[in-house]
Amino acid sequence: MPLPTIRRATLPACLALAFIPATVVQAATYPVTPQQRATAEQVAKVGVAESELAPDAPDTYTIKRGDTLWDISKIFLRSPWRWPELWGMNKAEIANPHLIYPGQVLMLVRRDGRAQLQLATAQTGAQPGVVKLSPSVRSSPADNGAIPPIPLELIQPFLTQAVVFDTDVLSKAPRIVATPESRTVLGKGDIAYASGDFGGASDLRLFREAKPILDPSTHQVLGYEAAYVGAADLIREGESRKDGRDDVVVPATIKIRSVRLEAGVGDRIAPMPAQEFIHYVPHAPAQPISGQIASVYGESIRAGQNNVVVINRGADEGMERGDVLALWKDGRRAVDTTGEHKVDLKLPDERSGMLFVFQVYKHASYALILSAYDAIEIGDRFTQP
Repeated sequence: MPLPTIRRATLPACLALAFIPATVVQAATYPVTPQQRATAEQVAKVGVAESELAPDAPDTYTIKRGDTLWDISKIFLRSPWRWPELWGMNKAEIANPHLIYPGQVLMLVRRDGRAQLQLATAQTGAQPGVVKLSPSVRSSPADNGAIPPIPLELIQPFLTQAVVFDTDVLSKAPRIVATPESRTVLGKGDIAYASGDFGGASDLRLFREAKPILDPSTHQVLGYEAAYVGAADLIREGESRKDGRDDVVVPATIKIRSVRLEAGVGDRIAPMPAQEFIHYVPHAPAQPISGQIASVYGESIRAGQNNVVVINRGADEGMERGDVLALWKDGRRAVDTTGEHKVDLKLPDERSGMLFVFQVYKHASYALILSAYDAIEIGDRFTQP
């Protein structure tokens, strides 16, 4: 089913409301209070110090297909997570991102040691030959060619295929109990028989038995993660009935719709969650936070750029979708042998990469590694950027 048509301005999520004509602001249906609008306008007047700009920040940039808001922020800023200051947005507006499209032109305006980012229009003095744009409000489907905040294709599968359960609910979930002709593995299009309470759900996910995720320091259970097997449809409900003098259980019938791993007897079954359409807009955490990598998705012990990890902080610890975190490697132990006596050293901790939190649970979160200068391992630390 296509997503419903919604109304959005054609300016980026990060453009200040101060840059938008009053008629556009009134036409858009954003839940923005007068106080929030005033805050955004004030930020837009300030911008960022020129010292915060990337050394080779261009005066103009034309958005290309394949760009993301994160990519563009890196072009202009030393610290991409500070983009709301450059674009003049506060947190209320970050939660209501506008859209930008390939072909639109961004202009960096420098004034009195400060810098702001605007869309190039006839009023901002774009150079001849540059596409001239003006703000407007349009009705458009959600998937209409606008550039995303981050590479959504990297995390889209994890929105349904990767889950951290707060409790070991899969231990009591419905499961595959038998297969036709006692087959040991099942693939797309195969039939299987399952027992348990489906709760009225017919769109199903299949998982392996869940394993606990442990905090690297305290060893407390943060949640339970199960490997995603595939998707299935409920074809026929199970029942209990008489077979002669005996009471027998007739299991439900399911049909495997897709597989990531070969399915089989013992695999757990859970309902497919409702489709979510979420704007993931990178921002710094609202408060200081620190923690560790608890696991690497896929049962590896090391990860790199574009891999997904589980961190040992969740909603109860203040994590939010979109939080950007800095990764750190502990400085190794060394010995200074250059003097008269040997001296034990602890080398400084070093930045090793950057995380983007895209799914938050009670005490754990999934995060995408946006950049990695070294191999990321279980136990590596993170802090606010």
